[in-house]
Amino acid sequence: MAILYNIATYIMSFFLWISQGFSKKMGLFVRGRQQTFSILKEKVQPADKTLWFHCASLGEFEQGLPIMEAIKKEHPAYKIVVSFFSPSGYEIKKNTPIADAVVYLPMDTMVTARKFVETIHPTAAFFVKYEFWPNYLFQLKKQGVHTVLISGVFRENQVFFKWYGGFMRKALQCFNHIFVQNKNSEKLLKEIGLTKVSVSGDTRFDRVSHQIEQDNNLAFMDSFKGDTLCVVCGSTWPEDDTVLLPFINNNPKVKFVVAPHQMDKGKISSFEKKLKHASIRYTQLDTKSGALAEASVLIVDTIGLLTKIYSYADVAYVGGGMGNEGLHNILEPATFGVPVVIGKNYDNFPEAERLQSLAGLFSIENTDECSAILKKLTTDRTFREKSGMIAGHFVNSNTGATHMVLDYFRNLKF
Repeated sequence: MAILYNIATYIMSFFLWISQGFSKKMGLFVRGRQQTFSILKEKVQPADKTLWFHCASLGEFEQGLPIMEAIKKEHPAYKIVVSFFSPSGYEIKKNTPIADAVVYLPMDTMVTARKFVETIHPTAAFFVKYEFWPNYLFQLKKQGVHTVLISGVFRENQVFFKWYGGFMRKALQCFNHIFVQNKNSEKLLKEIGLTKVSVSGDTRFDRVSHQIEQDNNLAFMDSFKGDTLCVVCGSTWPEDDTVLLPFINNNPKVKFVVAPHQMDKGKISSFEKKLKHASIRYTQLDTKSGALAEASVLIVDTIGLLTKIYSYADVAYVGGGMGNEGLHNILEPATFGVPVVIGKNYDNFPEAERLQSLAGLFSIENTDECSAILKKLTTDRTFREKSGMIAGHFVNSNTGATHMVLDYFRNLKF
């Protein structure tokens, strides 16, 4: 199996290299990896003490961030290296101040994995939620690096739990400790002989719970919202726009903030043309004085503002679930006590499943269902406030994962 895996990795690398000519995203994916070792050579010296955090994309970075911040505070001498697999994580966080070096993770070949681990020579490595790259894990174990998984989630349909999953089970055994989000994950791992497992919950709860303590005031949102009910549609994709548009167009007395996940000018223009009421882009605020308060729809065509904007929401729609891109962070609006609406695809997001079971989150499958629940939430104040209270309590009652991981790290006494 190891031979087949390594052959497949080389074949995949070849096709990814070819694909860069057909996709801007794949171009970033390929060219970014060509810069990894030059960045590390500049940022990491042989005498440095380092910690490595690997995150698949932006959501996993947010899960790892509370751990990074706490460790950085307690151990400022350590350099933090963050690696991403996806361009959507790297391109947004490549300049994050929490890390001393941010890079794309090179493809998982035996030669590259050895070179990468030797170059950053980490004291400890943290993988966030998932992405189990066997050659990297084998190299970490070989070089004696303490390796931990944080906020892991496992399901019985994964390869680890199949009769043919021996190779991947061997990779999992390289972890010195695994912190999982729920009891079912712990049960599955113990059934295949992994006992160094703790149920910690999801570190993102700790991350978002601190947001309430921050200054979330935004002058442009004060002007836009005023005393009007506001629905914030965050991290939306075209599939989300399709189900949202009828309700937006039929409710001119409600204010809507739409924050697309991708800043694609063509898609934003297409969305604007379908709106029946006045809209304005965030990047136009300086040139269209006075138009903000009159607009029904504010399109946030920039990054970095959504978390604070959720504090102004009466209702939130979180994107990604209507298509196959992956549901975005529902905890960001929930922490402000805001009821959440999402699309139909959220099977791999246990926090969404749990909040739905409590009636703080509502999943829709089509335009009619979207309009129906948004109408209920915007017209029935008692229903809206009760759902929002459930969402806020859900976040507050599930914090503490960061402390568990930190206590473990402190006991290692590096």
